[in-house]
Amino acid sequence: MTDRPEPVSPTGLPHVIDHRHADVSGGWLRAATFGAMDGLVSNTALIAGVAASASAQTVVLSGVAGLLAGAFSMALGEYTSVTTANEQIDSEVRVERRSFRKNPEGERAELVAMLMDMGMTEPTAARATEEIHQDEKRALNFHLVQELGVDPREKPSAQLAAISSFFLFAIGAIIPLIPYLLGYESLWAGLACGGVGLLIAGGGAARFTRKPLATAALRQLAFGSVAIAATYVVGTLIGTVTT
Repeated sequence: MTDRPEPVSPTGLPHVIDHRHADVSGGWLRAATFGAMDGLVSNTALIAGVAASASAQTVVLSGVAGLLAGAFSMALGEYTSVTTANEQIDSEVRVERRSFRKNPEGERAELVAMLMDMGMTEPTAARATEEIHQDEKRALNFHLVQELGVDPREKPSAQLAAISSFFLFAIGAIIPLIPYLLGYESLWAGLACGGVGLLIAGGGAARFTRKPLATAALRQLAFGSVAIAATYVVGTLIGTVTT
């Protein structure tokens, strides 16, 4: 009996036939989700707090100011945080590269030990280590993945994270303002728009996380409602004290 070769996909990549994985290293999904949720919750809460004791014109001015300030703040924060994280990875790459040059045998022994911890026998781990270390760049990446849990070849984009955060925050923040911008001076209409936005945002995120749509949507609505209600109560109390 002869061994039959395993079927190979048209692309030559494993698992393409039975399943595909989403890109979990780009950084844009976290930034976009966080931006949309923050825009919805913070601006709906801001509008609720201001509307509790102020005119519709003040609500609109506060909402627009909150949109612009929040969008720029989110974008700057995302760009800075992702850039800092990437620079830290670059720093660890340099540390590992220096260790490769100064103590190559120690690095090989370290990799043998890691592969043995993964279940390989010592002879197999030693052979695998020799093959991996034939290419320094490949070996460097492999060591960093095993030691730090990050692949320096797959760093998230700071620009993409910042842009995603800016636009999704702005979109989220403008939703509760829609009734006021259309001439309907109704807080309840703004709150309803904000609630619908939270449901849509939560459901949209569930598409990427493969969580039940209803659970994700209602979870975001519940969290947002707590923040909005608390802000409204504070706004009401402040308005009562100052009048």
